Amino acid sequence: DWLLRYIDNRKDAVIPDFRQTELRNAVERISGDLCISRPKSRLDWGIELPFDKDFVTYVWFDALTNYISFAGYDPNAVATGLRPVGTAHSAVATTDYEAQPQEFRDRWSKDTLQMIGKDILIPAHGIYWLIILHALGFPDEAMPQLLVHGWWNLGGAKMSKSAGNIVDPVALIEKYGAEALRYYLMIGIAAGQDADFSEEHLIQFYNRDLANDLGNMLSRTLTMIKKYRKGQIHWPSSTLRPPYECKGWQNYVDTMKQFAVHQCIYIAVGAASFCNQYIEDQKPWALAKDPKHSDQLDAVLYYLADALRISAILISPVLPKAAHEIFDQLNWKMELRGKEERFSLKDAEWGGLLDGHVVGKPMPLFPRIEL
Repeated sequence: DWLLRYIDNRKDAVIPDFRQTELRNAVERISGDLCISRPKSRLDWGIELPFDKDFVTYVWFDALTNYISFAGYDPNAVATGLRPVGTAHSAVATTDYEAQPQEFRDRWSKDTLQMIGKDILIPAHGIYWLIILHALGFPDEAMPQLLVHGWWNLGGAKMSKSAGNIVDPVALIEKYGAEALRYYLMIGIAAGQDADFSEEHLIQFYNRDLANDLGNMLSRTLTMIKKYRKGQIHWPSSTLRPPYECKGWQNYVDTMKQFAVHQCIYIAVGAASFCNQYIEDQKPWALAKDPKHSDQLDAVLYYLADALRISAILISPVLPKAAHEIFDQLNWKMELRGKEERFSLKDAEWGGLLDGHVVGKPMPLFPRIEL
């Protein structure tokens, strides 16, 4: 009854929402007590129950406790009282979450997220685990949010070591690089859904999004700044507007909060596609030939360079190496070179680059993968 109430009261207890519906339906069908043991006559391994030596703890009960024990959970913390448990209205001592050591509560905060595979949501994590925590005295707000991911399939079938239909990530990294593989793994599957792995799609996404769009934009922009302004950018004094509105960045934040990483990547990398079209529309090479359009050329080059800076921030969670290389070529925040704090979402606003800033030399960022 408690678990049903918890699921009904917290609409994002399980992500994606169709998995929450699936869990609720399963809980509703429970008609009796849950079995947490197996007879020794059936298993020759396991941890004996302290109150019956003929039985061992069921693995999906015992193993779950590792989630809190590794974080410093203290089973001897002061109990806060007795709570009725089960159909017999017996009572057991409970340990209040707030009585736990500060170290544990810092690690197991009220914003804890657990990522699990779809095959272990029911009953292990969606039923056993949440009930264990409730019985230990964890309040509803300290229940972990469950992010349920799908499977990478191969040829329509689930990958399996025993079946031998697996993909070696190390071999793919050696062939295409870690950034290319990471990009495909993040953009090729939607949160909670299954996807079919394809080396052909890996190459296709890499060439289209990274080589043709983002890498091409970086090269074109820095080359034009070097050619037309000797590597120096200037604040826009023209009334020309940026290639797109920054409100898109808020969509990025909202989407990331829903763990739809693939959509966030479309927002971040899609900006490069807008900018490449912006270059074709504004024709900087034509503006450079007429001194009357000097202010407009400054504005175009500034917006393109600043768009690269913003794009680097947004891709940094998925493509950290590429993000650092973009900043390096922009000659931006060099004192934080190689450090994660180089990128901050609060900086993802137009106007971050300084007037008179000198950019670096363009270098190939995403060489095309040729078949």
